[in-house]
Amino acid sequence: MSGHSKWSTIKHKKGATDAKRGKIFTRLNKEITIAARIGGGDPDANPRLRTAIASAKSQNMPKDNIDRAIKKGTGTLEGMSYEEFQYEGYGPNGMAVLVEIMTDNKNRTASEIRFIFSKSGGNLGENGCVAWMFDKKGLIIFNKSDVDEEKIMEIALDAGAEDIDDEAGEIEIITAPSDFENIKKVLEDAGFKPVNAEITMIPQTTVQLTGHQVGQALRLMDALEDNDDVQNVYANFDISDEDMEALN
Repeated sequence: MSGHSKWSTIKHKKGATDAKRGKIFTRLNKEITIAARIGGGDPDANPRLRTAIASAKSQNMPKDNIDRAIKKGTGTLEGMSYEEFQYEGYGPNGMAVLVEIMTDNKNRTASEIRFIFSKSGGNLGENGCVAWMFDKKGLIIFNKSDVDEEKIMEIALDAGAEDIDDEAGEIEIITAPSDFENIKKVLEDAGFKPVNAEITMIPQTTVQLTGHQVGQALRLMDALEDNDDVQNVYANFDISDEDMEALN
């Protein structure tokens, strides 16, 4: 997919070796809680909750934690009240950055995110300044070495996938959000187990970064990812295969 950013690939590879399991559980807990609050505690009738639970299980989050997060969301168990919103801004070479937030203290989070952008050489923008550059899509990733490439492409396209990308040793299936769960199930039923599957934001176009800009961009993204109130970070930068290899 022409607009697909290298950040999603880098983020996935970092996540595969990231030991911050407590932070992962915190974010999953928040997402389950707010999904249950908005759409109810029945995953069969709440697609967002169903996806959040699937993500939690893929990270081996204990069932008791999942159940407790659902009860907090539905109000049957007392817990924090979270707000969700997003920040938009710019990084090196004008790259677009979209930050999804879930917090119990909006003022605190606003100050922290503003500081991260300024310290890392970026700047916050107005609402709507970069969100239009991203499309919400389903993303299903497979290790290329583990699958029959032609077969998986055939099944994915027949099931309604919008696009397929061969990216750094991985096959990435792009879907409409509404088709994500069905296509994922069709592929799993055919024996293909994804290494990652999520609803994400994919950029329409990308900004090429080189040299020191790559390090600047990654420092900004890492700092945002390390903030406890940040659920997801998306960016539209691209880097060369040589720079990608140097990161591995």
